[in-house]
Amino acid sequence: MTYSSSLALGRKTAFAGRNQNGVAFRTQERALGPVSNTVILIVLALVLGMLYLTQVTKTNAYGYQINNLEEQQAQLAATHESLEVEAARSQAVTRIATSDQAKNLVAVAPAETVNQ
Repeated sequence: MTYSSSLALGRKTAFAGRNQNGVAFRTQERALGPVSNTVILIVLALVLGMLYLTQVTKTNAYGYQINNLEEQQAQLAATHESLEVEAARSQAVTRIATSDQAKNLVAVAPAETVNQ
């Protein structure tokens, strides 16, 4: 082989030689450039930010509902306590009137009046 033919074998020529396919397939590795990588990272960060914001918004909405329910529970507890006190007062009068001690009391009428 001559020097020129040995160099020609090392190179891929655009023309097909004898007993060679007419189409040469070359594998080209396609890599993303730095701009594409930056754009993809920014888009991913924005998507993650949106997911975070939706979760925080849902949590806040549930927090407001829980707060309203806790306030309602506190109001109902206060109403329950006041109703218990009122029931005890109303039952106290009837208990005193029907107690054994009240039945043993003697009615006293004023004997004399004081005149000045």
